Amino acid sequence: MDIIVNEELKAYIDPLTADEHAALERSLLAEGCRDALVLWGNVLIDGHNRYGICSKHGIPFNTVQNTRFKSMDDVHLWMIEQHLGRRSVSDYQRGVLALRKRDILAARRRTEQEQLQRESEGESTAADTAADAADLPPWEPAPKLSKADLAREAKLSPSQVTMIEKIHDHAAVEVIEAMRSGAISLSAAATVASLPEDEQRAAARGGKEELKQAAKRVRDARRKPKAARDDDAGQTQPLGSAEAAGLEETVDSAEVQALRQRVASLTAENQALRMELDALRARFASAADSTQDAATEA
Repeated sequence: MDIIVNEELKAYIDPLTADEHAALERSLLAEGCRDALVLWGNVLIDGHNRYGICSKHGIPFNTVQNTRFKSMDDVHLWMIEQHLGRRSVSDYQRGVLALRKRDILAARRRTEQEQLQRESEGESTAADTAADAADLPPWEPAPKLSKADLAREAKLSPSQVTMIEKIHDHAAVEVIEAMRSGAISLSAAATVASLPEDEQRAAARGGKEELKQAAKRVRDARRKPKAARDDDAGQTQPLGSAEAAGLEETVDSAEVQALRQRVASLTAENQALRMELDALRARFASAADSTQDAATEA
C-alpha cells in the first residue's frame, strides 16, 4: 500500500521540537515501532513523525484502518481528541485544539439548524431527503460547547482559554514563538497581542525584556482612571467633566455591548428551538397522515 501524507493533516498539530524528534528517533532505532500508524484509506492520519523516521531507517511498522471517519472534519475531531490527552502537548496547543473543536462543532450546528429550518418551512420533502442524503449531516447532533467546557477538555482555566484565543487570533508569529520558547508567559503574550502587529514584531526583535516592557505599557494604559488625582503639590483634584463623561461612556458602552451579545445569543438559541419544534410538528403530522391513510386502506 502506498501511504499518502496529507500536508494539511501533517501540519494540523504543532511539530515536535528538535530534541523531541531526536528522542523519538533514538527510541524507534532501539525498540522499533510498537504503535501502529492510523490510516483512513491510504491517507496517514496519525504517526507522521514515526512514519518519516521509519521510512528513513527502514524500520518495519504496522498500520490500522479507522473506518469511522465520514469526512475530513471527523478526522480533525479525532486528531484533536487524541492530542488533548497527550501530556507532551503544551497549554497553548491544547487551547488551540479546543478552539478548533469548538469551531467545527459550531459549523455543524449551523448545518443542522439550516436543515431543520428547511424542514419546518416544508422545503424538504421525502423525495428531496432521499435524493440529497449525501449532503445531510452524517454525524450525531453537535453539542454547543461553552468556554468552561473547552477549558475542562483542554485541562485549562476559562481565563487561559480566553488568552489563548486572543493570541491565536491576533498575535504576531514572532510573539507566539517567544511564548513557546519561554521568553514570555501566556498572560504577557495575550497582552502584547493587543498591540498593532508592527509594534508586536518590534518588541519581539528587542528580545525578552522588550516584550515584558511592552506588556507592562499595555497593562498600565488599561488601568482605570482614579476618581481623583494628585497634583505636584500633593493636593487632590477631581476629574474634569469631560474626563468623567468619557469614563462613564466607556463603562456604559462595555455593559451595553455585553448585554447586546447576551440578547443576540439567547435570540439565536430561541430561534433554533422554534425551528426544531416546527420540524418535529411537521414530522408528526406526516406520520399521522400516513397512519390514517393506512387505516383507510385497511
